[in-house]
Amino acid sequence: MNFLTKFSLRNAVAIFILSFLLVLAGLYSFSKLKIDLLPNIEFPQVAVEVIYPGASPNDVDEQVTSKLEEQLKGIEGIKKIQSVSYESVGIISLEFPFNTDLDKVEQQINTSVKELNLPESAQLDINRFSFGSFPIFNISLFAKGDADIENLLNEKIIPEINKIQGINSVSVGGLKEEIVQITVDKQKATQAGITLEQIKEQINQKSLSFPAGTVNETDLQIPIRVEEKLSTIEELKKLQFTSTFNQQAPAVALSEIANIETITEQPEYTRYNLQEALSMAVTKKQDANTVEVAKKTLEILDRYDDQVDYAIGFDSAEGIEKSVETLVKEGILGALFASIAVLVFLRNFRATVIAIISIPLSLLVSAIFLHQLDISLNIMTLGGMAVAVGRVVDDSIVVIENVFRRVRKSKSGITNELIESSTKEILKAITSSTLTTIVVFLPIGFVGGITGEFFLPFALTVIFSLFASLIVAVTIVPILAKFSFKKVPSEEKEGKMQRVYGKTISWSLNHKLVIILSSIVLLVGSFALVPTLGFTFIPNEEEKMLQATIQLPSSTSLDKTNEVSLEIEQMFNEQKEIDSITTAVGSRDFATGIKRSNQAGYFLSLQEDVDVLTFINEIERKMEKVTEGVAPGTKISVQELSSGGPPTNNNVVVDLYSTNLDDLQTAAKQVEEYMMSFDNLKYVTNNFSDKQKQLVVEIDSEQASEYGVSGFQLLGTVADQTKPVSIGTLELDNEDRAVQLSYDQSLTSSEEIEQLMIFTAKGPVQLSELASVNEIDTYTSIQKLDGKVFARIEAEIKDENIQKVTQDVVNGVKKDLALPATIEFEGGGGSDETVEIFQALGLAMVTAIGLVYLTMLITFGKARIPFIILSSLIFVPIGSLVGLVIAREPLSVSVMIGFLMLIGIVTTNAIVLVDRITQNREQKGMTIRDSLIEAGQTRLRPILMTAFATIAALIPLALTTSSGTLISKGLAITVIGGLTSSTLLTLIIIPVVYELFFTKQVKKERTLNKEVSQ
Repeated sequence: MNFLTKFSLRNAVAIFILSFLLVLAGLYSFSKLKIDLLPNIEFPQVAVEVIYPGASPNDVDEQVTSKLEEQLKGIEGIKKIQSVSYESVGIISLEFPFNTDLDKVEQQINTSVKELNLPESAQLDINRFSFGSFPIFNISLFAKGDADIENLLNEKIIPEINKIQGINSVSVGGLKEEIVQITVDKQKATQAGITLEQIKEQINQKSLSFPAGTVNETDLQIPIRVEEKLSTIEELKKLQFTSTFNQQAPAVALSEIANIETITEQPEYTRYNLQEALSMAVTKKQDANTVEVAKKTLEILDRYDDQVDYAIGFDSAEGIEKSVETLVKEGILGALFASIAVLVFLRNFRATVIAIISIPLSLLVSAIFLHQLDISLNIMTLGGMAVAVGRVVDDSIVVIENVFRRVRKSKSGITNELIESSTKEILKAITSSTLTTIVVFLPIGFVGGITGEFFLPFALTVIFSLFASLIVAVTIVPILAKFSFKKVPSEEKEGKMQRVYGKTISWSLNHKLVIILSSIVLLVGSFALVPTLGFTFIPNEEEKMLQATIQLPSSTSLDKTNEVSLEIEQMFNEQKEIDSITTAVGSRDFATGIKRSNQAGYFLSLQEDVDVLTFINEIERKMEKVTEGVAPGTKISVQELSSGGPPTNNNVVVDLYSTNLDDLQTAAKQVEEYMMSFDNLKYVTNNFSDKQKQLVVEIDSEQASEYGVSGFQLLGTVADQTKPVSIGTLELDNEDRAVQLSYDQSLTSSEEIEQLMIFTAKGPVQLSELASVNEIDTYTSIQKLDGKVFARIEAEIKDENIQKVTQDVVNGVKKDLALPATIEFEGGGGSDETVEIFQALGLAMVTAIGLVYLTMLITFGKARIPFIILSSLIFVPIGSLVGLVIAREPLSVSVMIGFLMLIGIVTTNAIVLVDRITQNREQKGMTIRDSLIEAGQTRLRPILMTAFATIAALIPLALTTSSGTLISKGLAITVIGGLTSSTLLTLIIIPVVYELFFTKQVKKERTLNKEVSQ
């Protein structure tokens, strides 16, 4: 790469213009980068949701879910299939390996479904899951004055928001529905022999519009359409009905047997701080800019501030902006600290400015690459930039220090030739050291899974920055040195630090055994610290937003749930720790997509100074106290809000399998109570549902056949009596209106069902003549994993040693609990996945070391030299482990990535030292001992400068307490500790190891020196 330096020195103006253009391109690219919290990752998961109206969980399982599972398990590459069957809804989750073509999977699912004989009324939907599928907003809306907020939303606000580039969906909860309610007098309808189904059919027959061919008139073909429709509520009232069972009965108008009125229904309640409000949730497309979408959404709402007021309950964009600001601030602080470190060593302001010029240039060039690859600005790319700040300055430091040193020695002053030779002298060292750091990140591709996907943007950012820093060091830095070092003071005498270090090397070379044994003792001692460290995937971050839910017994009405919720909200409102409360009663459950009238959910925004875990325990107790009196059996859940991100894997899971559902429920309860007794577990959940009472109408086939009654007729009659019949949407009085039918009296007991009149060919008979009505207990949902019915009891681990806690729980369930004999048991959780990931990262490190060896072998051309350089890695764990213990940081994936980075960074110092030793031997003909001492004294300053610049740049990240940066924190502590210990030991160990590898040559040189001296 020496030709780049020559070209740059001869074409300085062209290089400056090119640099200026790159800066402009970098600034433009940086401004255009999408801003998000997390990398844009689509999980290899597909959810198939089937709506089967009116079906019980058992029916959904038998007629829909099981059939789909059997068909879908044959899809290529499927890892896991999990299903849950609720009343009217079945959800099947399919998991695949990363890099699976999900478009192809969707096509296979659609093809498979077409081959199945599913019930006609079943509707199927396919969804994917990604970080972007979480809502970015939950906004509560209030009308100002007499404004019609619902009309405003439907006609103006929502259409405008949908036009924003990147918007995926806008959903509004709490809307009131205006419907035409036809309440049929049961007694009069029975006397007239008319059923709800008959009324529905006849109304629908009056709403037809079909093409009926064409008429040829002269040269024109005129299409014919046959239409009949009800256009007003008055026409609906006058509609005539005749009994299909008694043709002799007189026709009756609908108004004679029913009351028809327009009513307003509210299928869900939404509030903000106890005040009624509409609740708007906004989701973005997977690759959209979260901050930009959020900003434009609020701009639209602000345009209507004379009619609408709003309050934000949950805002992911605000958290993203805070995380970005924090990382940018820490990156700038890191650059400042690195500059100070360089200035302290060089003691020349101009040389320091030249050295640190690579920081902004390298980061801006990396922004160009990120923009071209459509990678967003997120905590991983920003973390990569913050971490790279200390490393990108290294090459420039080595170049400028060597030029500065040579100029001070030179009597002729600065010349192009001097700069070229100074740069060439260290070119091999900086090129090989940068390449080794770059190749270290290549094995991240071997890690696979979400970890590999998640850290890939981080690795790419560092790689782009390092590549740019190398180019800057051999082009721009020499030019700036040429113009800046025309007048420099001559070199001072050898500094005290160099003299002391020279004597230290001599002593170490004469006491190799002491040095090696001491180093090994330190290394073994550091490994003894490992058991005191925790073992986790990614450290938990404390969220100041809580998600709480209450779930009343499954048969609870919406009004009852709302009453209980109001009492809960009143209690929330009295807590000084809670800043705001966003409530949704009977709304769609985000996890399952199912509306439940017996469930209420809350977003609780907390004050900044709240101890979250303590407060969660406190608020759970208070919620239990409220519900004990008004709704016994209510399930309560409070936990920190998760808006996506890599799985923390800080969980323990116990899966129980059995074909005996009663045994499964008993065992699930036992395990749940056992896990709740652990102080280091939180958020214990049991997915196995409770039982609820169910009435089963069992048809007597012989009797039904004798009376000429079908099962569907019985089903229709019972359904008419127990739930409203939807006619659909009709245009009445020039407005689209939903129309529904119901009787004026609802059934209240099994006896009333038995007494229902069924119209048959032999006349009306009671239902009890044709069927029996039995009361049974049934489960509200059926869950299966890979085709087997199962119960999952899961908890999040508060402790930092997740592996130990997981083992304690699993072993405890095996030994301490007497589970029913039919139960099969599996235990594990995040620690299993974490161990696999750590093993993959371990393999990545071994691969990285191999790649580093190959790079250095190609660079130096000798097999022994790379081994000498790699010996510096042996002592990396000493400082890293001590640093982690002092900072009380557990072993995590970010720590492992830190170790991976250290492989590249630490070898840089060793390369700079060994390269000088090689030059002394090959070009100056010095003995090995003299080469070692001279190289050490010459390269001491650049080695210390690069090490301390990197350490100084990482200090802000290591000391951070801000959320959104914990991934970088463990990494920074690991690198600081490892680089400190390895730098200090490298300066001693490398000369010792070098002499050991060239023992024969050293002996020859000693013998020759003795002969010469004699």
